[in-house]
Amino acid sequence: MTSDQAREIAILSQGIGRQIALLIDRQGRPYMVLIGDPGGIYIPDISSARRSTGRLRGLRLLHTHLSKEGLSQEDLMDLVFLRLDAMTVLTVDRMGGPVDIYEATLLPPNAENTPYRITGPVPYHSVETDYRAQVEAIEDELARSGAQLSKDATSSGQRDTAILVSVSTDPQYRQKISLEELADLADTAGVDSGGTMIQRVRALNPKTILGKGKLAELEVMALQANAGVILFDQELTPAQMRNLADVTERKILDRTQLILDIFAQHATSRSGKLQVELAQLQYTLPRLVGKNQALDRLMGGIGGRGPGETKLELDRRRVRDRITRIKKELGKLRKRRKATRLRRAKAGLPVVALVGYTNAGKSTLLNTLTQSEVLAENKLFATLDPTTRRLRFPQEQEIILTDTVGFIRKLPDELKEAFRATLEELEAADLLLHVTDAGHPELEVHAGAVEEILREMSLNEIPRILVLNKWDSLDAEGRSMVKNIFPGGIPASAIDRSTLRPLVSATLAKAFPGWHEEPTADLDPQAIEEEFFTVDEEFPDDIFDDEDESSTT
Repeated sequence: MTSDQAREIAILSQGIGRQIALLIDRQGRPYMVLIGDPGGIYIPDISSARRSTGRLRGLRLLHTHLSKEGLSQEDLMDLVFLRLDAMTVLTVDRMGGPVDIYEATLLPPNAENTPYRITGPVPYHSVETDYRAQVEAIEDELARSGAQLSKDATSSGQRDTAILVSVSTDPQYRQKISLEELADLADTAGVDSGGTMIQRVRALNPKTILGKGKLAELEVMALQANAGVILFDQELTPAQMRNLADVTERKILDRTQLILDIFAQHATSRSGKLQVELAQLQYTLPRLVGKNQALDRLMGGIGGRGPGETKLELDRRRVRDRITRIKKELGKLRKRRKATRLRRAKAGLPVVALVGYTNAGKSTLLNTLTQSEVLAENKLFATLDPTTRRLRFPQEQEIILTDTVGFIRKLPDELKEAFRATLEELEAADLLLHVTDAGHPELEVHAGAVEEILREMSLNEIPRILVLNKWDSLDAEGRSMVKNIFPGGIPASAIDRSTLRPLVSATLAKAFPGWHEEPTADLDPQAIEEEFFTVDEEFPDDIFDDEDESSTT
């Protein structure tokens, strides 16, 4: 901006008594001219000029202030949320003369933890800034910092980066622990963490869950981390989701959406896919909103004149119809599984179900006991579909062992309803093995969450045995502490068959009242192990055939 241009804009602004603003591109050309009121400027939608998540807008805003006031808080918020190349203020005196220049630009991550640099006041005729070189340098720094934060991306392709956010009335230490679990969920879903934000509040903001100041700080953090996703640990209301999407151009996700996405990635059987789709549709239905007025009346024309059917109504009706069809199909699957359970009951075999927090080691325990090769990974929700195996013990005793989907805190209501068909396997169980991760710092919380879900499903009356898995990860002090908290728990290590003898004995005693273990003192450890872990492949297959591709014998 030359001195002559500054004087002309100042005269015009004072002459009409309103602020004047110019959006200027990187070639120095005016992109848009805006006329405000004496106290501010309204910036319309400029999403058509949007750039990638790691880049700035490609536009800088120059506007007048009819006072000596420099950059306002609103100016700085606009700089952040619109990702402008720069925000420049030209102050104007009462005679219409230009006075000083104030300017703010965004900054990459820095030791001072300041999101932007503010310069000024500088006399308007003394400004000599190469804006193009300045913004290119800023974007280079942002690109380098973003690359550093996402250096752990998988070799299969660049993973998304997200900022993890917790806003709650809970103490910050609890929020921090919950965010660690959210980070594990994000990693399972294929998303890298670019940073975290924790805020304890007295009450949640019903509009955006966060205040505007914290939202600005969050937007700067996302820009510095080159993050395209904002991931909230709390479930957002439809209104909060819409308002946040209006404020930032990044993808907004909450904990429920993330869990649904993980389930969608891991579902393999037809029933699992149907249950995931049902949960997603039930979550999406109240969040459907109209986006484009041009699509409002799709049913007009010959044979469709009148009020018509809006695009939003059409979408909602289609979703409801799909939900109805899925529920019918899941009802048929329930009937098949019920028939399967009846066949198992006729065989007179006790059913033992493995339950527990996700990633507690249920599938690994099933594999070790039955010498199976069920998928067992160090990830949350690696198992979604029930898997059934049969296990033979001494004295010709046999049981049916079933692996089920893991539980988690704040399990979305949509998932509880959608996975009722899967968890009905637990209703037929004679015994539950509650598998816990004994080495997890949140052991008590995880165990309590599982017990709470069992109570909600009216399964708390079924006898159960607490399995303190991953016992080998604890030192002597840790083992003593866990034993004091859970005196009835049975220590075990799912990867070590030799540690499972006490668990097997307790399971048999619960499953077969009156059963007594025969003395085996004359047998060596290998013989004892072989005696207690025998799988008979000649048992009738039709007892396990529930027409579900995930169930095998």
